[in-house]
Amino acid sequence: MTLKLLIAGGFGVGKTTMVGSVSEVPPLHTEEALTAVSAGVDDLTGVERKTTTTVALDFGRITVNPELILYLFGTPGQDRFWFMWDELALGALGAVVLADTRRLESCFPAIDFFERRGLPFVVGVNCFDRAYRYGTEEIRDALELDPAIPVLLCDAREKESTKQVLVTLIEHVMATKRGLPAPLP
Repeated sequence: MTLKLLIAGGFGVGKTTMVGSVSEVPPLHTEEALTAVSAGVDDLTGVERKTTTTVALDFGRITVNPELILYLFGTPGQDRFWFMWDELALGALGAVVLADTRRLESCFPAIDFFERRGLPFVVGVNCFDRAYRYGTEEIRDALELDPAIPVLLCDAREKESTKQVLVTLIEHVMATKRGLPAPLP
């Protein structure tokens, strides 16, 4: 059995990093250099050192056991590429909305996208170095999330941290499909 999961969020939140940190195969990245043309289009506030961007998708794979394989699809973050999200979401079981507390508003479009489609999701707050650490309940309140949606602090660079976010997502999806409350971290 294969399961398709999405990793979504705003520009520069760490989606490519998250897919790469946990994939057992070299991840497929569609990264392109940021150019002068994107200077007026892409807001680099808070991510001034970013030099590349995903223009289509990221892809990774995890074999949980011989009978269960997870396919991870990272979405592009800029709004000019959001037209691709509908295609990427086809057949997805659930999603991680990756958030950055320095630019929390950048995850609202992803939350809205999954809420409108009824696709279960969790919020993974990527804890960047030197960024203020908010508690999960503060973040839940700021995002106006339903109490049943799990919110986790994570480090997208760390395999174990990413795995925990994905495990929580699968548990949340299973609980959602059964109509039970998901276990919250």
